[in-house]
Amino acid sequence: MSSPARPFAEPAGPRAALHDRTPPATAAPGTAPRPAPDPRTAPVPAPAPVLVASDLDRTLIYSSAALGLRMPDAEAPRLLCVEVYDSKPLSYVTETAAELLVRLASGSPDTLFVPTTTRTREQYHRIHLPGPAPEFAICANGGHLLVDGVSDPDWQRQVARRLADECAPLAEIRAHLARSADPAWLLKDRVAEDLFAYLVVERALLPDGWVKELAAWAAPRGWNVSLQGRKIYVVPDPLTKSAAVREVARRTGAALTLAAGDSLLDADLLLAADRGWRPGHGELADSGWSAPQVTALAENGIAAGEEILRQFIRASARTRDTTAGASSCS
Repeated sequence: MSSPARPFAEPAGPRAALHDRTPPATAAPGTAPRPAPDPRTAPVPAPAPVLVASDLDRTLIYSSAALGLRMPDAEAPRLLCVEVYDSKPLSYVTETAAELLVRLASGSPDTLFVPTTTRTREQYHRIHLPGPAPEFAICANGGHLLVDGVSDPDWQRQVARRLADECAPLAEIRAHLARSADPAWLLKDRVAEDLFAYLVVERALLPDGWVKELAAWAAPRGWNVSLQGRKIYVVPDPLTKSAAVREVARRTGAALTLAAGDSLLDADLLLAADRGWRPGHGELADSGWSAPQVTALAENGIAAGEEILRQFIRASARTRDTTAGASSCS
């Protein structure tokens, strides 16, 4: 059945002007015509922000086991604890990295720093990064978009719809893990935010090929597998950091996205960014992963966190200088 006819609206522009019978506006008798606005004095629109999305663990912050301090003890950098768990210090940055992070997060109003992590919201809120609290943060590998520290309900609904439509249910994944994981090497079996599962394992006892077999089983069900240290993550394919970062870019009108990460769960984030950096350690480095817009850094451990922040600051400044130059010439 044909749809009912809708009234046709003339488009704006030259064609519409041909049909405009309204006489041109004139000044009232005895008054001076209003002068045309001077483009030189028109307000300059605020520049579009640069969005800086960075993974946290083993990218910007480091546990004592991941510090990678290879210099003599007397030459080791001073460290600042940024996370305490069970009344014990857990994660660190160098004091230099802390200063760089403050510069990045508060040095310019058109740079938007967005922590982007696979951690749950509870785990993320344990971290106290130097500088102002970020307006946006991404948790649970993109499952939660925090706005001023609170999960955005619209984004939660979007994520839930995609997972229901495109993936096998979490219960099926957990049942398979319960059947196939051996208690001889399985330490913990966890669910994060009712979105994905992960195992904590004894790496030395984990059989060769077990992770590959799990990945082959999960792939046709719309899930992927990533091994990071002692943790094996099983994550739905649509649950990505890049999807959440694109949403932040849409909301803020960001002109450029910079990103950093060390694991396979960060690969989509790096690919979606205009420029990216990965440290000299981690899954991506171990597998030789690369992309044209991603720089592989030589630095390992906590020194890589410092260098990533330097690169973020330099790239953000170059973008601002380019934008300012273009504005002054227009």
